[in-house]
Amino acid sequence: MLKNWLQIFLHHIKNNKLFTSLNILGLSVGIAGLIFATLYWNDEQSYNAWNPENEHVFQVINDVGEGNIWNTNPAPLNAFLKSTFSELENHCYLNTWYFNEIIEYNGRKELIDRILDSQNTFFSFFPFEFIKGNAETALQDNTSIALSETTAKRIFKDEDPLGKQVLYSGRNLVVRGVYKLNKKSSYAPKVVTNLIHKRLDQNKDLWGNYNFGLLLKLKNPSESEHVSKKIENLFIEHKTKNDAKNAGLTLEEYIEKYGPAKVILEPLKTARLHSIMDGYPEGKGNYQFLLIMVGLSILILILSIVNYVNLATANAIKRAKEVGVRKIIGASKVNIIKQFIFETILLGCFSILLALVIVELSLPYYNNFLNKELLMNGSQFYLQLIAIFITVIIVAGILPSIYVSNFETLKVLKGNFGRSKSGVWLRNGMLILQFAIASFFIIGSYIVYQQVDYMNTKKLGFEGKQVLSINFRRTNDEQTLLRYYTIKQELLKMKGVKSVSTGVFTFGEGARSSSSFSYNDISIQGENMAVDFEMLDMMKIKIAEGRNLSPNFSSDTINTMLINKTTAKMMKEPNPIGKEINWNDNKLKIVGIVEDFHIYGPQIEIPPMVFFHMKTIDWMMYNMNEVYVKIEPENMKETIANLEEFWTTKVDTKYPFSYDFVDKKFARTYETYVKQKDLFSLLNIVVIIIALFGLFALATYSIERRMKEIAIRKTLGAETQTLLKELSKQYIIFCVIGFLIALFPAYYLLQKWLENFAFRISISIIPFTIGFVVLAILTLIVVLSRAYEATRVDVLTYLKYE
Repeated sequence: MLKNWLQIFLHHIKNNKLFTSLNILGLSVGIAGLIFATLYWNDEQSYNAWNPENEHVFQVINDVGEGNIWNTNPAPLNAFLKSTFSELENHCYLNTWYFNEIIEYNGRKELIDRILDSQNTFFSFFPFEFIKGNAETALQDNTSIALSETTAKRIFKDEDPLGKQVLYSGRNLVVRGVYKLNKKSSYAPKVVTNLIHKRLDQNKDLWGNYNFGLLLKLKNPSESEHVSKKIENLFIEHKTKNDAKNAGLTLEEYIEKYGPAKVILEPLKTARLHSIMDGYPEGKGNYQFLLIMVGLSILILILSIVNYVNLATANAIKRAKEVGVRKIIGASKVNIIKQFIFETILLGCFSILLALVIVELSLPYYNNFLNKELLMNGSQFYLQLIAIFITVIIVAGILPSIYVSNFETLKVLKGNFGRSKSGVWLRNGMLILQFAIASFFIIGSYIVYQQVDYMNTKKLGFEGKQVLSINFRRTNDEQTLLRYYTIKQELLKMKGVKSVSTGVFTFGEGARSSSSFSYNDISIQGENMAVDFEMLDMMKIKIAEGRNLSPNFSSDTINTMLINKTTAKMMKEPNPIGKEINWNDNKLKIVGIVEDFHIYGPQIEIPPMVFFHMKTIDWMMYNMNEVYVKIEPENMKETIANLEEFWTTKVDTKYPFSYDFVDKKFARTYETYVKQKDLFSLLNIVVIIIALFGLFALATYSIERRMKEIAIRKTLGAETQTLLKELSKQYIIFCVIGFLIALFPAYYLLQKWLENFAFRISISIIPFTIGFVVLAILTLIVVLSRAYEATRVDVLTYLKYE
């Protein structure tokens, strides 16, 4: 029996190459899309899933009011956590970022990235597998260092690293552990050191300095709210009371005015996709984008299956006589259904194989698109692949099989393929669904394109073209400023260099510190924008009122400041120029108002900012990591080469020259949305092609059913134009219905997507108009081409039995 079915199947493929190819191609594209989404989903869900402590580990996050939520904490908590929190199994202060540093061994130097500084409890929170040493002793004191397996091989080659001494940042450290870094984790450092205690000691009495990441391991995860309340009480006792006293208010008045301290304990288990902020060095996953990817992939698979069903039922007319003959010689309806499901399984296998080929060939581009390293392996993936296959076979195979098995034997043998109209509404419904999905994609891709184009063309308030942001490694606070000025003078002598300046912030990432100040009982949490004199002019950031900081005024390095327009609005002061601000116990006079500009991505609100010279607040030097150099557009390569030579020979001989263009770096802040635009555009093309396949199939099917009607009309003298109008009318109606169905979901979901942006377009009628026009034109092209072909046939072929 199977051999017979297989022979019939191969014969059918041979005689229907086009339909078979469209079936397999459409289905494989839909399956490939879902495989891509599945790989992405598995990767994001795998973060911290391996960690047996993931339900007990919590990140401490502080909501300090005014929309400011920080993943950093003050050092004084350290002493209290040790002594007064019986609910804790352990705690760990650590950095929320990685270092890059040279590690030297026997004269060999290796620049290693992803270096973490932490307390010695780190490996009890992230229990990576140790292949040398163990987690308990790996960071036993401040002379210890732990290395990942790959890092150890880079530094020591084939030597046993355990117990060996390396030179790290001027210190001799002993390797006391080597661990495997083969799991997805929110912390995945290549090197871990235990040097954080010096900074903790320096800040041990400073409740207002939120400088450290903090992880807690709770004995009972259900006590997280209780623990957060205890920490909040500590803040009230040791910080809020002092703040209230300094403000001349009672504790109750201060809390009523500025709000209480609020502490959030966020579980590690859900941090990757559901964290309220990007609090881990490995970053936060984009849950919305993940859902978009999965949702669009499911839509495309549905479209592919609908397309398959339409093609299968359209092509079934050609097999009607085969089914009639099989029934006459004794084949039952169940037997015919089994045969056609068997054929669907074979087509499904071909589609799965082609889908896997598409995924394998496209995976490098997909990884580049997502900045990931996805692989097609793992038991979970193959189980999901089998589930996809079974689902496709059940959904795509049963309906066409039942449809074909219900052909009436005597009628089909006489050439009459007309059937009951009970199933017509289902096929038309599937076509309407295809139109709806296609409409959604066309409208969506246009709106996403508009928003991304708006961000690309929006005035940012600064100009970063031809401005290099050069990585500057500080020495210490006393020497940093002097060293910077020496470098600046040398750079200004170089050909092609127009200007040199610096600031303790990064375009696209914001300032590296934030402080609050009060004015007329209004509390403002501002970004601290310490700058050199030429910084604002170099970036063409305009002064709205007053004046810029200038070396012509000696006070500008002592007690003056600028604010941006957002800060001025928050102060509610009609004329802030000349007003004095108490900023961190420094009396600073406002001499100018800066036009608002984007310091974060254009999708984020412009925050309040305060500007002062680098010398005004001396501790700001600790945050200086970049030197900005504006170069001439001519001979840029030569100028950059000269800068690199100078930097590596005179400024920093140990480290490679590292720079980025300010405008390009800033553009990467909304790169995710650019990728979403590209994704929508690509999927839009795929969806339209698959939808046209389905339309082609149903138009073919419908016209085949009406060939006798067409023959009679032609015999009675109907003109070709009249026939074309009659045959295409219903498809335009289906197109309109599908478009109307897509209107509300498209508007609602895209409006929700636009809520990600502080600065966004308004959805107008244009995308919907364009979507309908494009869909209608494509529909007419396909339908009229099939209809015109039908009007050219010989009428005798369809009337010879009458």
